[in-house]
Amino acid sequence: MTMTDPAAPDTEDKDSTAERLRVAVESIAGAPFAAGNDVTVLCNGDEIFPSMMEAIGSARTSIDFVTFVYWTGTVARDFAHALAEKARDGVRVRVVLDAFGSQDMDNGLLEELRAAGAIVERFRPIVRWKVWESDHRTHRKILIVDDCVGFTGGVGIASEWEGTAATSDEWRDTHFRIEGPAVLGLKAAFLSDWRDCGHPIGREDIDIGRPPAAGDIGVAVLDASAHIGFNPAERLLEALVAAADEQILIQTPYFNPPDGLIEGLIAARRRGVDVKILLPGPHIDKRISEVVALNRCRKLAADGIQVWQYQPTMMHVKAVMVDGRAAMVGSVNFNRRSVEKDEEVAIGIVDERFTSQLIEDFEADLTRSKLVQPDGEPLWRRLLAVLLYPIRREF
Repeated sequence: MTMTDPAAPDTEDKDSTAERLRVAVESIAGAPFAAGNDVTVLCNGDEIFPSMMEAIGSARTSIDFVTFVYWTGTVARDFAHALAEKARDGVRVRVVLDAFGSQDMDNGLLEELRAAGAIVERFRPIVRWKVWESDHRTHRKILIVDDCVGFTGGVGIASEWEGTAATSDEWRDTHFRIEGPAVLGLKAAFLSDWRDCGHPIGREDIDIGRPPAAGDIGVAVLDASAHIGFNPAERLLEALVAAADEQILIQTPYFNPPDGLIEGLIAARRRGVDVKILLPGPHIDKRISEVVALNRCRKLAADGIQVWQYQPTMMHVKAVMVDGRAAMVGSVNFNRRSVEKDEEVAIGIVDERFTSQLIEDFEADLTRSKLVQPDGEPLWRRLLAVLLYPIRREF
């Protein structure tokens, strides 16, 4: 008589679910998984910035950096000083700053970087003859060191992200350190913005070698550049929502998805999927975005989807977790601007351990959040949401 391992069916079920999610990402979003990566979850500035600064300090050949937000504060000065020091040491340093998101940056830091030999570009200056491009920003946050270690996620270079999110002045956010072949995908996203700034691809971008394997996580990287009627990030979100059988957890600072994603979430809930959405609460940095988000959530809440608001401080985390096995992270907000107007980078990961860590953080944040009823919003806020409808793609 043959003995059957009682755990085998569960293992097979998990494997088949994971494979189905991988196929969903690859077939719908068109992004193949690169095997052999290590991905570290970094929570809040006290973990994020030391890890990034350590990587910069270890650079030997190159540093590529693009960001939407570069404001002020200790980290803004320290970051620029560290990049300038490496440029003086002979490391090739290339920096792309979104012209709109970096308006508050100290011009003295720009001068320091350029004087040290770093190449610094402003992505799509606000005043330019291609006026139709001025509203299309790079919202990416990417740091690549020696073409083998990369960072991406939600963090900006500003004092708002410093600390542990213990007070209302310290934003709650998550960033990711990636080591392995998937860094090439981050490089491609950086080069997309680099070329937009007028720089052709050079031999130095080709002769870099493939980053060696560093772990056992498969990572799919999407260069989520906005196009009319098409964005890979939106397709990835649609794929994950459509593939969900058990649970969808969404953590986003700005919520205003296209109608197709709204309908997809409702369809998921009606087939029995547990759906929770976690948004910023009283400390949101853009009050109009809150008005739009809660108005968009009214229809979802009517179908039993839970909507929560984070209470202690501004919550800037961008993460979607599906069935405890798949996740999408990166710079993408769950809103129309991200999928219709901005240059983004999206990371798809199908790994139970990684996703479980994100879920653990999500549940911890939920204990500091308040369940809200979007239907209970005051009439004036509903009217304001209606008035904002003609410019809905801005939020």
